[in-house]
Amino acid sequence: MVWFKRLVIISAAGLLGIAGWIWLTMLSPWFYERPDDLADIEQRTHQVFVYGTLRYAPVRLVVMGSFGNPEKAVLEGYQRNGLDLSPQPGSKVEGLLLRVDADELARLDRYERLGVRYERVEITLEDGSRAWVYLRLSKLQNAFARNPGLPIALVP
Repeated sequence: MVWFKRLVIISAAGLLGIAGWIWLTMLSPWFYERPDDLADIEQRTHQVFVYGTLRYAPVRLVVMGSFGNPEKAVLEGYQRNGLDLSPQPGSKVEGLLLRVDADELARLDRYERLGVRYERVEITLEDGSRAWVYLRLSKLQNAFARNPGLPIALVP
């Protein structure tokens, strides 16, 4: 019976650790501050093409607080490279098209670390509709940007 108690304690600690990590990285007010130079989000419905972790309903629910009414979508002329997309004529990336409001888009921006890790650009999908897509910034673009919260610049 002692082994069962240990198993329960270890499992609970693991779940608590995972929940803490999810909150810290996706929802907490720490570790991301929207750059001042980014334009304000328009108060309207937005379309966002997602191709990575946001294809999974539980991740969208935690990040956005909703599912985003997903529909299958294809982005032509790009290929997926891990967590990024790069232009590649003749290639296609399959993903989901989400419809989100301004608050949900702001939560997506936070999750993607808009202006720090990713930029959000509007691209035409295979069906002709326009949607926001998150594209990874170059590694050195923000490496030497001054951050008042840090005494030195950090290279990612």
